[in-house]
Amino acid sequence: MKIGVHPSNLHLRLAQAWPDAFSGLEPEFVNYNEGRDTIRLIGNGQIDFGGTGSTPPIAAEASGWNVTYIAASAPRPANGGIFVARNSPIRSIADLRGKRISLIDGSFHTYLLARALEGEGLRLPDVSRLETGAAESLPALLEGRVDAWIAMAPRLEKAMERSDIRLIARCGSTIPNRSLFWTTDDRRLSRETRQRIVAELSRIGREVAADTRIAAERLVANGAGDADLDAWERVVRSRDFSVVAADADIIAEQQEEADTLYRHGYFKNPVRLGQLARSV
Repeated sequence: MKIGVHPSNLHLRLAQAWPDAFSGLEPEFVNYNEGRDTIRLIGNGQIDFGGTGSTPPIAAEASGWNVTYIAASAPRPANGGIFVARNSPIRSIADLRGKRISLIDGSFHTYLLARALEGEGLRLPDVSRLETGAAESLPALLEGRVDAWIAMAPRLEKAMERSDIRLIARCGSTIPNRSLFWTTDDRRLSRETRQRIVAELSRIGREVAADTRIAAERLVANGAGDADLDAWERVVRSRDFSVVAADADIIAEQQEEADTLYRHGYFKNPVRLGQLARSV
């Protein structure tokens, strides 16, 4: 079983560092750079499943793939926020019209931005979406190259401690922000295999929650260099690591996102997600 791991999916990063993770499935952990690469890697057989935010599997469906949802994390209201510089004239989401937003476009950042804008009668085309790169996002905001920045863990926690920037919106009041674990029909993962994946993700999540310090230590030992030990423990402690099998509610939640992004012009055509038969 080839399991995709990228830096933004903390559950699978922890699984890679966890003793005996997925041992019954003969795991091979495959590292890659970011969640948007997941469909390409599944498509060419380099991985059998991966974990991302909510948007990449919808983009995969929009590109013609038959996505199978395996599992979903609990909502993660703390893992995402929109920041502006402390002295910025921007006081609320309504003030973002015509402004430059640094984000990872095609990740949950896009959905967060769309829903936040929609609440103020705006749409994605009303702002400029820019990719400055993770390391450059904060400098770009402080130097005025962008007007707002969408941050996520572990940079989010550091951002919250700063006095030169301020938060104007957070995921918790805007989108569920789950992690989704998914594959495609082409990988032919049996129902039994998918159920075993859910069970193992759930077990690891329970053990992580039981000792967040050990979890943080394993992340650091495994080369998670985005933050120090204490910062990683704060990140881990802030999350609900419970995982459930994908069900009709998860599919409906994904469909709502697909419809929202279509309304905003992100997808050229409506995206109709697969039926529950393609989930566990």
